[in-house]
Amino acid sequence: MTLLHDAALTEAFDRGAGSYDRLVRLNPGYHAHLRRSARRLALATGTAAHRVLDLGCGTGASTAALAAALPRARIVGVDASAGMLRRAAAKNWPARVSFVHAPAEDLGAAGVRGPFDAVLAAYLFRNLADCDAVLRTVLELLAPRGRLAVHEYTLSGRRVDRAVWSALCSGVIRPLGAATGNGGLYDHLRRSVMEFDTAPAFGERMRRAGFDHVRVLPLRGWQTGITHTFLARRPPAPQAGAR
Repeated sequence: MTLLHDAALTEAFDRGAGSYDRLVRLNPGYHAHLRRSARRLALATGTAAHRVLDLGCGTGASTAALAAALPRARIVGVDASAGMLRRAAAKNWPARVSFVHAPAEDLGAAGVRGPFDAVLAAYLFRNLADCDAVLRTVLELLAPRGRLAVHEYTLSGRRVDRAVWSALCSGVIRPLGAATGNGGLYDHLRRSVMEFDTAPAFGERMRRAGFDHVRVLPLRGWQTGITHTFLARRPPAPQAGAR
């Protein structure tokens, strides 16, 4: 099977939207890890409301993590899958949360405009046909010194972590995915992780895109070495007269 991209991947997520939250609940630490990545943005919560973009929000788990970590932030959740987004929007949200249907590659056409104080992108970049282009878009959407947190399945590069991921997919993820009738999406999940950047390589990709203060942080539990938070910042604007 080849990796899914663009319309084919969006269609698979549309078909999988109805069972997605049920399968996520079987993943120990899934929601806690998202909340940790949201907190790692380290935005002050007692000052004026921040404007935050949840890029690739899916059914809203990452949106909920941001809403919990940043109780005053105005959050815009964006996803390419109409089915996933309907699931997200149907949940009970405060007025400061809104949703937009758009692919990460074409945010401007959907009216998504910066500047944002922060962006969270969870489980997004390994699904993109051109993640470098989207990283550049995110950089442009951020205010100077604005912060990016990428929460992603990215293997450490150690053989043991690759073996753990392979065993987990064979024994748990693929059988559960097949039971939903949407096995292709979960085959894609397995391969997209195996074929994507290692964690150090993705950190370097962020630096090449123009971000600074890049940090690669592990997550606890069985996902150590498999899931990471990548933190980065848009550099400050040049001072007037600087050469």
